[in-house]
Amino acid sequence: MAARSIATLSLSFGLVSIPVKVYSATESSGGVHFNLLHNCGSRLKQQYVCLKEGVVVERAEMIKGYEFDKDRYVTFTSDELKALEESARHTIDIISFIPLAAVDPIYYDKAYYLAPDKRGAKPYGLLMQAMRESGRCALARWVWKGKQYVVQVRPGEDGLILQQLLYADEVRSMKELDIEKADIAKPELQLALQLIDQISADTYEPEEFKDDEKQRVLAAIDKKIEGKAIVEAEPRADEGGGGQIIDLTEALRASLKGKKAAAPAPAKAREPEVVAEAPKERKGAKRATAGAPAAAEAAPARARARK
Repeated sequence: MAARSIATLSLSFGLVSIPVKVYSATESSGGVHFNLLHNCGSRLKQQYVCLKEGVVVERAEMIKGYEFDKDRYVTFTSDELKALEESARHTIDIISFIPLAAVDPIYYDKAYYLAPDKRGAKPYGLLMQAMRESGRCALARWVWKGKQYVVQVRPGEDGLILQQLLYADEVRSMKELDIEKADIAKPELQLALQLIDQISADTYEPEEFKDDEKQRVLAAIDKKIEGKAIVEAEPRADEGGGGQIIDLTEALRASLKGKKAAAPAPAKAREPEVVAEAPKERKGAKRATAGAPAAAEAAPARARARK
């Protein structure tokens, strides 16, 4: 399915105006979702209740309001709300160019892709190439849906990326955490640097990472569909509750030795133990670790349960 733009804007710097289309750059795959049911097994629906009259309010009877004082609201019609949104400027105004590394990623919010609209290919390509060769990105202002954003426009591999940035008051300071300062000995630092060097990589390959935890939960759900109960697995020896006092230097040395030895097979996510449904007398139940079924086998089982 072809990507659909969410807005048509102008990206402007100086006297140059580039017509662009905006596309969402990300989509959430979501976690495993559990529905709320009554104990009879039926789905529940959400309702809105008037706090003053105690009656259920249908969506057609709802209006929107802004609380300007305690329990005092000024209300808006749908046309007034639409007028507020339409007052937004349909431009992204570049205000400066800064080094690519100047923005701390903690300020990153939602990302979008920018693509050239009609007659915008040449100025779009010119701006992208100029930013690549200068090693700089653009800071700009963008008004969208009733809010003004500071945004970063940076060159990606295939085009321009529009990155919404958080304001300073939207990011908490780490000074609030009162992190304890520790003295680091030079031999400890050298060992840590060696360990970093041994397990360093030059690139980030997002395709190498999968949501193993989601697959583990889905596998357990399929076992539940088959009529087996999920019980808590026994904790492993290395999963103690409290922090352990260790010799930091020895731990670093052991890590280095472990890296030089033959690399062990990657550890699999620990599965919840699944047992066949049995009477509530648990002492007689035998526990057996359930292997995670393949994704191709898991989907039909969940599909059968939904029918």
